[in-house]
Amino acid sequence: MSPIARKPSALRLATSDALRQLPTRRPEPARTDAAVCWELVDVDRYEVREGQVVLGYIDVVGAVYVALGGPWYSASVELRQTLRFEDAVQTLRSTRRH
Repeated sequence: MSPIARKPSALRLATSDALRQLPTRRPEPARTDAAVCWELVDVDRYEVREGQVVLGYIDVVGAVYVALGGPWYSASVELRQTLRFEDAVQTLRSTRRH
């Protein structure tokens, strides 16, 4: 293994330390009358639906929300990383309209 691969950069260490210090967060449950709803389907994964259509998934990675578009998790594509759950949901909603 090369020395570069073994030794993480100072920026990578600082970033990972900063993310570890942020608390993990859970979003408020979706309203039952909302057009878009989400459901916890795994320890750190939400499925986001608009009506009966699956828009995608949101993985909770520390304090970061990762929006993944597509109806099947195994084939979903990362669209955005954000610190706000609402932004991740909005990203999934906006990709469906296009």
